Amino acid sequence: MKTFGAVEAGGTKFVCGIGSGPDDLRTISIPTTSPHETIARTIGFFQTAGVELSGVGIGSFGPVDLSRNSPTWGHITSTPKAGWRDTDLAGALARALQVPVAFETDVNAAALGESHWGAARGLGGCVYITVDTGIGGGALVEGQPIHGMVHPEMGHLRIPHDHGVDPFPGNCPFHGDCLEGLAAGPAIQARWGAPAEELPADHQAWPLQAKYLALAVANLVFVLSPERVILGGGVMHQQHLFPMIRAELRNILAEYVRAPALSDLDGYVVSPRLGDRAGVLGALALAMKR
Repeated sequence: MKTFGAVEAGGTKFVCGIGSGPDDLRTISIPTTSPHETIARTIGFFQTAGVELSGVGIGSFGPVDLSRNSPTWGHITSTPKAGWRDTDLAGALARALQVPVAFETDVNAAALGESHWGAARGLGGCVYITVDTGIGGGALVEGQPIHGMVHPEMGHLRIPHDHGVDPFPGNCPFHGDCLEGLAAGPAIQARWGAPAEELPADHQAWPLQAKYLALAVANLVFVLSPERVILGGGVMHQQHLFPMIRAELRNILAEYVRAPALSDLDGYVVSPRLGDRAGVLGALALAMKR
């Protein structure tokens, strides 16, 4: 059985794994410090693992360059992450490890992982949204991750913002009150003075959070018509959010889109079945496809 390497490259940590699937994947976590140090430790993990790799998959925070015809393919590009702008991540691993490297956004990779082994298994299309220190989204259509001019930036959707109800201006450094600026973890903390995990289930934060996320999901339903929507990330560990999001989504859709999947929103808007391993397992799936 072939063995592959996987890297979930996050702004806080790199999760690196070796295996052939969920059952034998072994991982380590490396803090995301400088590019030089973090990439060197990642390469060192694979070089000292004592196994022959058939390839490596990387799902990375971004924005990233996914075009194989581009001279900066495999680079992290215009990221706000200090020190990481224009970093050649995929190329560095390919040169050091001398194996094929597949490169994707972290959220497209997570969607692929859930499609292979998780909540979207057997479906042709899904959307995966992570709500954490930022908000990102990936999508599969007919089993393939969506690319385009660059790649989807679902966290920066512009959604209705009622300043009378929510005077918080938003904290995205690029767009102010885009989805990420209103609903990511740092926005919750800045608005309410405490992180999401410290707010009680009956806090007024949650109806507002559910409304923003439901608006985002509705826009994606209208545009991409996914067969399932998966909501992951640290903020979504608050399981009481899911029924609120589904109720808001039902109201927003207003029965305009009619499909059997939407008759059961409990099975349509779901948690990742792979949990916090969706990203690294998605990177493993990328390597296997490559």
